[in-house]
Amino acid sequence: MGIFQYDFMKNAFIAILLITPMFGLLGTMVVSNRMAFFSDALGHSAFTGMAIGILLGISDTDISMIIFAIVFAVLLNLIKQKNVVSSDTVISVFSSLSVAIGLALLSRNGDFSKYSGMLVGDVLSVGTKDNVKLLLALIAVIVCWIFGYNALAGIGVNKSISRSKGVQVDLYENVFACLVAVVVMLTVRMVGLLIINALIILPAAAARNISRNQRQYNLYSIIIALFSGVIGLFMSYYLDVAVGPMTAIIAALIFFITFALRGASRE
Repeated sequence: MGIFQYDFMKNAFIAILLITPMFGLLGTMVVSNRMAFFSDALGHSAFTGMAIGILLGISDTDISMIIFAIVFAVLLNLIKQKNVVSSDTVISVFSSLSVAIGLALLSRNGDFSKYSGMLVGDVLSVGTKDNVKLLLALIAVIVCWIFGYNALAGIGVNKSISRSKGVQVDLYENVFACLVAVVVMLTVRMVGLLIINALIILPAAAARNISRNQRQYNLYSIIIALFSGVIGLFMSYYLDVAVGPMTAIIAALIFFITFALRGASRE
């Protein structure tokens, strides 16, 4: 029997087709704007958002996770914009505190084992409702890309020049940070907290190795993300391993191949 004889595999495949293009697009800007540590911190804040939702009795903890992640992202940006301390230091402090609070709350009465699955994710548990959320998120990412890509790309190159041209740098940075926060929170259960940042960064990093312009950069990143996700799903099914880690391994292999190709082309 084929891999799609099961409904959970069909839903997982649809989820992969929705998640990976988002990662491919967002990853290019995360890499260009040197926000890899930022997106990793957002992923780790998921525990705190979930814990808050449980304490408040919210049935759908995705809501509390998204709200907390947005607040977390905006606060990080506000402090970074003050230039009081280095960005890495601010992100590290916020990330460490967020993880500690989340783990402390979720581990009360020895119950953390119920949430440990978030570390590696489980895309096979995705349902139709989850895929609808992912579809809406993908539409939001595409819309933001259409209307905000040029401004974000300019900010990534030089903030001062962007400001001199009338670009509202702080606004765009906050909107993008919130967009990343929403996508990370919606997908962290599926791909795993430990590797979600790798799945955002690796396709973009691999695409950067072989791209000659921004159009190729975005296109290759989406293609690499899609390829890694689909092959990762199939291999996880036949090898009986988690989808997220398998996808990350494939994306990493593609990165090393493209890195070697880039080196060879320069010789």
